[in-house]
Amino acid sequence: MSLSRLDALNTASVLTEALPYIQKFTGKTVVVKFGGNAMEGEELKRNFARDVVLMKLVGMNPVVVHGGGPQIAELLKALEIESEFVDGLRVTDSRTMDVVEMVLGASVNKEIVNLINHAGGKAIGLTGKDGQLLMAKKLTISRKTPDLEVPEIIDIGHVGEVVHVNVAVIDMLTAGDFIPVIAPIGADAEGNAYNINADLVAGKVAEFLKAEKLVLLTNVAGLQDKNGNILTGLSTTEVDALIADGTIYGGMLPKIRCALDAVKGGVRSAHILDGRVQHAVLLEIFTDDGVGTLITNQADQ
Repeated sequence: MSLSRLDALNTASVLTEALPYIQKFTGKTVVVKFGGNAMEGEELKRNFARDVVLMKLVGMNPVVVHGGGPQIAELLKALEIESEFVDGLRVTDSRTMDVVEMVLGASVNKEIVNLINHAGGKAIGLTGKDGQLLMAKKLTISRKTPDLEVPEIIDIGHVGEVVHVNVAVIDMLTAGDFIPVIAPIGADAEGNAYNINADLVAGKVAEFLKAEKLVLLTNVAGLQDKNGNILTGLSTTEVDALIADGTIYGGMLPKIRCALDAVKGGVRSAHILDGRVQHAVLLEIFTDDGVGTLITNQADQ
């Protein structure tokens, strides 16, 4: 089917708008956290895979970190294993950890790899246990209670946090023209496996790689002010102020802190995007207006 003249002009306009961004980001690393709502529709998943392949073809080095909370919950329910959450984190006993590894390390990871490969890319799936990619330690949660003088330490099982990222593994794959797809499972020096929040893994991977960008796909249009307006072009100082005055709160707070820590740790910019928008990643990276919230460290500009 041939394009009309208007369609052809629109296509040319899009390409020319993208050109300076392609030139600017050639050879740069972009870490994308993919999961949640962005994984729910088949078309969204296919378009995400195509976006990642396009990024690679124009010279960027995309690294994908994925979650899989809904898929884990579905299998736990089928196995009649009850879920419990503390501060938004899934309490992970040994049986639950087995399910987490099965879902994240196998079914979800291989589905994303297959989608990218089918779109013309060369993806390789791995967990943080492969090549000691994600060295982790047990995450401890403390909670203040009026009855105790010291905070109560809550054990949430095999839940961890990243202490080191073996960048040599990722560098080897990207140098070989592969697209790494990482499941957020880490291990400690003794080989104990840990379930780690995918946003936190993406942030740490971006930080250790000194990535150009960290992109977090979520289920909201971006960070909003108290009137519901999307905020973007924020400095780390401005984000700290929004946290302090209560504009950023609740479920958005951990994601914002993740983005904030990554930028403060050396990542050039962090983007929080609505994963329900088709081609959200490309629209944010390759257009003038973007589609989400951009956070940068002004000292680096």
